Amino acid sequence: MRKKHHNLNRRSFFEAGSLLMGGLTLPGLLRSRAAGKQLGVIPKDTSVILIWLQGGPSHMDTYDLKPDAPREYRGEVSPISTVVPGLDVCELLPRHAEVADRFNLIRSISHGFANHAGGAGRFLSGYNPSKPLDPLAQSPCIGPVVSKMLQGSKDPRMPVYIASAKNVYGGGAANLGSAYLPFVVSGDPDAANFKVNNLSLAANLRDRIDDRTSLLKAVDNLKRRLDSNSTMDSLDKFNQQAISLLTGDKAVAAFDISQEDDKTRACYGRHKWGQRALLARRLVEAGCSFVTMQMQNPSVPNGIGNWDIHAVNGHLFRDNRARLPIFDQAVGALIKDIYQRGLDKKVMVIVSGEFGRTPRINSQKGTASKIMQPGRDHYPAAMSVLVSGGGMPTGQVIGSTNKKGEHPQDRPLDPNDLLATIYRHLGIDYKRHVPDLNGRPVPLIPSGTPIAELLA
Repeated sequence: MRKKHHNLNRRSFFEAGSLLMGGLTLPGLLRSRAAGKQLGVIPKDTSVILIWLQGGPSHMDTYDLKPDAPREYRGEVSPISTVVPGLDVCELLPRHAEVADRFNLIRSISHGFANHAGGAGRFLSGYNPSKPLDPLAQSPCIGPVVSKMLQGSKDPRMPVYIASAKNVYGGGAANLGSAYLPFVVSGDPDAANFKVNNLSLAANLRDRIDDRTSLLKAVDNLKRRLDSNSTMDSLDKFNQQAISLLTGDKAVAAFDISQEDDKTRACYGRHKWGQRALLARRLVEAGCSFVTMQMQNPSVPNGIGNWDIHAVNGHLFRDNRARLPIFDQAVGALIKDIYQRGLDKKVMVIVSGEFGRTPRINSQKGTASKIMQPGRDHYPAAMSVLVSGGGMPTGQVIGSTNKKGEHPQDRPLDPNDLLATIYRHLGIDYKRHVPDLNGRPVPLIPSGTPIAELLA
């Protein structure tokens, strides 16, 4: 009878484990993580938060304003001074201005892919996509790479890679496989009934549970049965680690944003973007290595679906005034909080989209408005990226664009230089090789070196 009971518990464990991890067997995943130690990664207590601005934010309206350019370039907004002399930002970003000594602005990154999928794939993987319009990456992007390279080196009670969506549009794991996709936490963390319920379950398993509550009940029942007998003693260490992840309190507590006091939540902003930023801080603080939070609608009133502000999609100036204050509050609070909590050496914050937008404003009839309105189009030849924390020197402007914001003028940089910097922060050798689909070794990134100004 005892043996029968053991088998039942073990079977229940595997069922719960496969459901939670999207159909992947959790003990098998942990065994894979343990094998990661053979990759030669030097574990570091470091993390990265990527605030991803899908659609491509305008550098000309955020971090690289050109007040002396012709009006058709500079637009409606003006720069304001910050706590760092010479580092100016858009007037709609006053909270950025207050913490400018705690971040750097890179104004001279560029690449050659002007569509969303290709731009994101190029920026996040370092490789030129062979199919730029394909919504899935042809080369592994940084999140899945981190998941693979840090497997086995981190606390098994927390996923290595967490994101607000399964994939960035144009991103993904490519040849690394679905095992390295993120643990997905979707939805609106500001909602009163927010739960981690949008897990990446395999399609063939969806009909096995009705909702998240059913899964939680199954895990709770499993935990009670395990506590009532000596089953744990008969399981190997990988099974034990898996059960710890499924039934432990650490991950549950990290995702429980309601544990934050009202003052902190208000500081970030009681909206989706602010609470996603706060959740990201909670997750890296709990031990997650790489968190991607996408900031796009429907949380922004009167704004378009993402940062893709063509004139046909929306009114550039109105969108800026609706979107940027919310964005400013979320990012400003995140940076301030990271430093106040002493996480600034551990956590690197990256704020970016897949490209910038055309310096010259164009006017077209809006699809919804039916009136002529201003907008900017896709533009990978110049973009700005904010980088904070990571133990790096801060308060810097790195690189510049010409007077009209059209192309890098000083210190031209490639997205690969930023990727190399991030990998270095995480203790990953960016020169390492991984097998491609044919088993041939290829480097994590084909070129690029860590940005010298960002090295401590």
